[in-house]
Amino acid sequence: MSDPKSRRRGPKHKSSDRATGDIGANTSLRPPVPTPTEFARLGVSDRVDAGLASAGFAAPFAIQTEAIPVALTGVDLCGRARTGSGKTLAFGVPMIERAIRTAKAEPKKPRGVVLVPTRELAVQVTDVLSPIAKSCGVRVVAVYGGAARDKQVEQLFSGVEIIVATPLRLIDLMKEGEANLGSVEIMVLDEADRMADEGFMPQVEWILRHVTKEHQTMLFSATLDGQVATLVKRYMNSPQEVSIDAPTDTVGTMRHLFLGVHHMDKNRVIAVMARNGGQTVVFCDTKRTCDKVADDLAKLGEKVSPLHGDMAQGARERSLRRFARRELNILVCTDVAARGIDIDDVGIVVHYVPPLEVKTYLHRSGRTARAGKDGWAVTLAEYNQHTTCRIIQRGLRLATQAPIEVFSTDKRLVDLASFLKTG
Repeated sequence: MSDPKSRRRGPKHKSSDRATGDIGANTSLRPPVPTPTEFARLGVSDRVDAGLASAGFAAPFAIQTEAIPVALTGVDLCGRARTGSGKTLAFGVPMIERAIRTAKAEPKKPRGVVLVPTRELAVQVTDVLSPIAKSCGVRVVAVYGGAARDKQVEQLFSGVEIIVATPLRLIDLMKEGEANLGSVEIMVLDEADRMADEGFMPQVEWILRHVTKEHQTMLFSATLDGQVATLVKRYMNSPQEVSIDAPTDTVGTMRHLFLGVHHMDKNRVIAVMARNGGQTVVFCDTKRTCDKVADDLAKLGEKVSPLHGDMAQGARERSLRRFARRELNILVCTDVAARGIDIDDVGIVVHYVPPLEVKTYLHRSGRTARAGKDGWAVTLAEYNQHTTCRIIQRGLRLATQAPIEVFSTDKRLVDLASFLKTG
């Protein structure tokens, strides 16, 4: 479930469990010294570079190449980049650099804060940064609702340099005197557009007003207009903008496919695609539909789980972990629950019904075609939903055409690229 923040270096040698009998055998068991990564040329210190190497990161992605040198100067920064572009390290590396140059955090007073819109994203950002930070003596903790509050309070009281938090839980801790932002030197707003979509802007602004020390602010968002632009104007000081894509671009090569299906055959169509197209995320409009679709797919033999707001937080996290480990091949999600899905290898995103807004289509489809990989956004349309498909196609500036009629026995579902050849 990690953000694909760079190209990871695979191990060059596999250690053997056999006793060699050689005098130098013990030497061969010593862990290799990490070699410098390509992050070093961005101005990253040797200490943090070694942490990146030990965590398996070898070379930066485009947003990291553009953002890290700017962020290391301490100026405010706006980054326009979609999920999957590698932005977690774009802000995380400068945060860790700042942390190793300052005193250890006092109890309840973090040095850096990352605000994120969802619990899942809080966990995932923490999972990416923690190994690097730990090797540098920096502590990172996730703070979010739905998890044990007492444990989070205990961690804050012990002192942590960086917290990754959802707005409501952080405000709760601040009001109870269990978190204090008076020592924050770096403030990061991750996926600011989604926080705006979820109605969190009042809470975000409340938090920003309590960051009283002179500090650096970094904001990352797929778009920099609307409420996000207002946030930039009010709380950032002449920020430098870093952008690697246009507002409607995707990170990898995304192919769009609109299929006409019969409602009785829809789940079988999904099953055939998922068996051959890799990890699949299916978006439904309601929790009830999620459960029904997941149950039907399970009866068809698929390894599947629903993911929605009525599930306990622990159950949602387990489903995400199992999906990331490929123990599941399908997740059936609502929009809100899927905000935190940050997995690199999603091959197919399925819109169970055509979304009514292009923005919703883009947010959903952004789960695939990440980290430079290709992916498919497949929209399933019944006979009375073809007009909605044309509206989406026009919004995406695609050629408008009727969905391709298919049944689950269609051999093209085994290789979606064949639809591009046959139409």
